[in-house]
Amino acid sequence: MSLMKARLEQLIAHSSDIVVATDFKGIVIYYNDGAEAILGYKPDEVLGSFVGNLYPSVEEAKRVMAAMRDPENGGEGSVQTFRTQFQTKEGIQIPVAISGTLIFGEEGDEDGTIGFAKDLREILRKDQLAVLGEVAVGLSHEINNPLAVIVNQAELLERDLESLAGETDSSVETERIDAIRREIGRVSEILTRLGEMALAENYETVNYIGPARMIDLRSAEAKSVKVDERLVGLRVLVVDDDLGIAQSLREVLEGDGCVVRTASDGAQALKLLSEIEFDIILSDVVMPNMDGYELFKVVQNRYPHLPMLMMTAFHYDKDHIIKRSRMRGLEGVIFKKPVDPDRLRKAILEAVEDHRKKTSSH
Repeated sequence: MSLMKARLEQLIAHSSDIVVATDFKGIVIYYNDGAEAILGYKPDEVLGSFVGNLYPSVEEAKRVMAAMRDPENGGEGSVQTFRTQFQTKEGIQIPVAISGTLIFGEEGDEDGTIGFAKDLREILRKDQLAVLGEVAVGLSHEINNPLAVIVNQAELLERDLESLAGETDSSVETERIDAIRREIGRVSEILTRLGEMALAENYETVNYIGPARMIDLRSAEAKSVKVDERLVGLRVLVVDDDLGIAQSLREVLEGDGCVVRTASDGAQALKLLSEIEFDIILSDVVMPNMDGYELFKVVQNRYPHLPMLMMTAFHYDKDHIIKRSRMRGLEGVIFKKPVDPDRLRKAILEAVEDHRKKTSSH
């Protein structure tokens, strides 16, 4: 019998749960390894002290003691999985479920208490992830349906636009429709990631503002994109009268390590060129006030060693802007519907390196 008692005491001592016993005055007389691991106090910091110090407040400790004496909480003199909180040495509040009992002496007098407390943090986290999974499934279903409608309507709108425009340039309007498609794609990817995260019961967080954190919903592919070191530090001027397109190009290139400035027309681009040194210009073809050809001519005269790429939504060159530019020496044209990031990076690097070779050979 003594051997079984010794094994039982050893089991309790090394239990991963919190086990604490007190005398009739509430002074801690037993404190196991699990309690030390979870709460952070060494035994000599707890033994002999008031048990209320392990709670966020004395009032919470009294609430637990009152529950032990309430027959509705598992029988008079005990509690079963009673929800409360302990406070660690670092001041962190931990949700726990206590199962405990009063200890009585031989004459029936109250002699103390012993309690087993389960750390609920991991259990609550799994519960939250289960709820997240249910929300993710419902959210995906409810959002993907209207997204599909929006995609179909964008397709119909583009057909109407092409029909009504005829030979009139509608590159700006077409780019806006493409921007809608891109953003719809991003929303769909986020919903997919949310569902995957919930099923795996795993998520990562990233910095938001100050000490705040937010769940990282980027796909694994987005996180693992390798930046081409040749792009890092490259100074790029993006010229486009559509601010949405200019900003999206800026975000893509800055993600690659480029230093990017934007201009809404040729005049603003020339002003920036007079103030800042760039490695390459990425310009729209059709713009008000000064189109791509006119900007190219000025750049060619003032900055002959500065490479320039043109972007257009159409292969059809109504005003012969691309044709005239190529006749004057323009080498690179990107047909954007929408701009493919990999193709954009390749075109930029080829243009910059070609001009560097030509410059070094002269």
